[in-house]
Amino acid sequence: MLNSKTLLRLCPCPSRAAVKYLLIVILLVIIQYLDTAAGKHWQTTRHYKFNVRQSNVTRLCNTKPLITVNGQYPGPTIFAQEGDQVIIKLVNHVKDNVTIHWHGIRQLRSGWADGPGYITQCPLQTGMSYVYNFTITGQRGTLWWHAHISWLRASVHGAIIIYPKPHVPYPFPKPYKEVPIILGEWWNADTEKVIQQALQTGGGPNVSDAYTINGLPGPLYNCSNDTFVLNVNPRKTYLLRIINAALNDELFLAIANHSMTVVEVDAVYVKPFQTNTLVITPGQTTNVLFTTNATINVGGVNQFYIAARPFVTGGGTFDNSTVAGIVSYNISNSNTSSTIMMPKLPALNDTSFAANFSAKLRSLATSQFPALVPQTVDKKLFFTVGLGLNPCPKGMGNATCQAPNGTRFTASVNNISFVLPNTALLQSHYFKQMKGVYKTNFPDNPPFPFNYTGTPPNNTQAVNGTRVKVLPFNTTVQLILQDTSIFSTDSHPVHLHGFNFFVVGQGVGNYNESTDAPNFNLIDPVERNTVGVPKGGWAAIRFRADNPGVWFMHCHLEVHTSWGLKMAWVVKNGKGPLQTLPPPPSDLPPC
Repeated sequence: MLNSKTLLRLCPCPSRAAVKYLLIVILLVIIQYLDTAAGKHWQTTRHYKFNVRQSNVTRLCNTKPLITVNGQYPGPTIFAQEGDQVIIKLVNHVKDNVTIHWHGIRQLRSGWADGPGYITQCPLQTGMSYVYNFTITGQRGTLWWHAHISWLRASVHGAIIIYPKPHVPYPFPKPYKEVPIILGEWWNADTEKVIQQALQTGGGPNVSDAYTINGLPGPLYNCSNDTFVLNVNPRKTYLLRIINAALNDELFLAIANHSMTVVEVDAVYVKPFQTNTLVITPGQTTNVLFTTNATINVGGVNQFYIAARPFVTGGGTFDNSTVAGIVSYNISNSNTSSTIMMPKLPALNDTSFAANFSAKLRSLATSQFPALVPQTVDKKLFFTVGLGLNPCPKGMGNATCQAPNGTRFTASVNNISFVLPNTALLQSHYFKQMKGVYKTNFPDNPPFPFNYTGTPPNNTQAVNGTRVKVLPFNTTVQLILQDTSIFSTDSHPVHLHGFNFFVVGQGVGNYNESTDAPNFNLIDPVERNTVGVPKGGWAAIRFRADNPGVWFMHCHLEVHTSWGLKMAWVVKNGKGPLQTLPPPPSDLPPC
């Protein structure tokens, strides 16, 4: 057996320090091998079947047929451990076309399972089935799944809970109980008809009738008999896995008389910090710990509202209501009050609170959970993201176009309003049949510079097109996302498929390379898959393009996506099979 003395005689290394270094390298190789072997030993294959059906659901005294998975609203929770293989067979029993996206799953070399319609797959038509097959690599925490075509995710969504590998603890105190909290919206109308009408007229869509917690509107709405209740014991710590599945609303959330400790966002651990309120955009997840009181409140109050209402940054209409569930203490006491305490939430337009909350988010950046921020970048990109107005098409009278001054709402990235193709981009890319499907000339910068958050230029018309940005494998990218004021400034929760990224900077106004870049956090920035670009401001992200395939990037406010605030990246294959996208599965839905 080799020891340090033997190595000293055999190795021409000049010093004992070098020998010790060599021993450390050998030890690390052995540990990595054992870890890989253990991972394979412990890997479990999780099987699920998702039947998409219509189910009659009643809320706010209104019963309507709702598209659901397995008859559940919200849909079933997927449970897995880091390293597991997950296989979900999706069967479509409804007339609508359907796809499912596994939001936040890296999909390393499994882009065929990512799910956005006409990006990585064509949708499932009535009677069709498709098997999504992927492995969860290097991720643990809370993510979610949802339909990724039109507005079906209003009811087709659910949680993904990924536990650490066996015998690996959380980097925070083990909670007494874990509870998924899915924030959503209830619509008395058919959401497909809502967006179809908006796209036909060019105007803004109608808004939801209520917000929901785990599908329940709660007691603050008229004719609402459905309330989420969390029964708790005193002196216990609970982990709330919070998901914002709402179509079009960023939300504030608080629990009356209780603080929360944020410990994770988008399935990445963060440095814990305490807050009375959190802000969460559509697409994002946030895990918080909250510890119940030792005794009930003075006055005998043993029930507290957990409430959420919108954080509003745009100029359009919105659902100005509040959803509430109840945190109820398991206490038998004749002196308890029937009063339920309400939390104090920030003002609807409190952008400073949102900015301060985002600034507190930091990666753990430990040896076990490092923040692998690209310190240098190969490609610097600058994308404007925002809303605009296009003229009413020829042949349509201005009276039929219902945006301001007889125009139509549009949204764009670098002035390109993305048009979904009739076939999936990933198939076109893989089989090298992109002609007539998409172009590869997506611009690195806006086509013409202007004062992005000031007075807009005279010509504000966006160009419709299907263009992608091509990246060589393993390219390190710095992307500035800049909000614009062409129609009005607004915040944009931008989601990148296939990657996590580091939010190295955020600010208000126009991004300035010379003054803003020196202040980037390259040590412990938060790692996410969905970032809120501030109203009238910018966000800077960095990522490594180490996942070959075609990857969607879009605003997670569904109306902005419908208007065209979306684009796609093509990441080329690298060298060898581990850097190459495998062939498509045999049951990939036809176009």
